Amino acid sequence: MKTAGKPPKVALVAIMRKLITALNAMIRNKQKWALA
Repeated sequence: MKTAGKPPKVALVAIMRKLITALNAMIRNKQKWALA
């Protein structure tokens, strides 16, 4: 995203949204946090 000329804050928000989506899916499926 940075290479496309977007400000760092935009990239940060995109990453946060991705994490929140993943966490919501984990909660929905009653999964524990596990890295790969």
